[in-house]
Amino acid sequence: MISLKKLLRNEKGMTGLETAIILIAFVTVASVFSYAVLSAGLFSAEQGKETIYAGLQEASSNLKVNGSIIAKSTDDTNVSTVIFTLSTTPSGQPIDMTACDGTSNATNKCTVSLFTPESILRDVKWTNKLTGNYSGNILKPGGQCQITIDLNDLGENNTLSDNLTANEKFTLQVQAAVGASVTIERTLPGAIEGVMDLY
Repeated sequence: MISLKKLLRNEKGMTGLETAIILIAFVTVASVFSYAVLSAGLFSAEQGKETIYAGLQEASSNLKVNGSIIAKSTDDTNVSTVIFTLSTTPSGQPIDMTACDGTSNATNKCTVSLFTPESILRDVKWTNKLTGNYSGNILKPGGQCQITIDLNDLGENNTLSDNLTANEKFTLQVQAAVGASVTIERTLPGAIEGVMDLY
């Protein structure tokens, strides 16, 4: 019994103060770790949101077609000119509609491509006529841009393999600097006239 008492007398236990210090240390470390995890999560969520918004902006078009597509002919056999009007969407951003002069030094930001049964022509020559809300060549919400394409002068290295004539289908694709492209697809009537309204 005496030996047991001596043994117990030298036995040291853990006090409440030591337990509290260890508990506080654990809570502090857990708080710092959880703060780091939450910060990383919030940062990732913010980056994901920005990516989604950027994707939506790219997927949605800033331009829309206003009115009809007009085709003109000088010989009542082949289409010589195509005219159409674009405007920005209500929530669209201002768009640079500088015309393409058809040269390798062209400064246009908005490109027009022409697809026919025999030809695929990228970045063809076109002229513009802006009305309404615009500044220089910058089309703003509320403004309109009339685009005219002369099929006999499509710019350097762009020539139709065959003229557009009756019953043929053609496609125009307008790509602004920001946003999705606008695709216009029409079929010419059975008889070519001087001025045709392609619905």
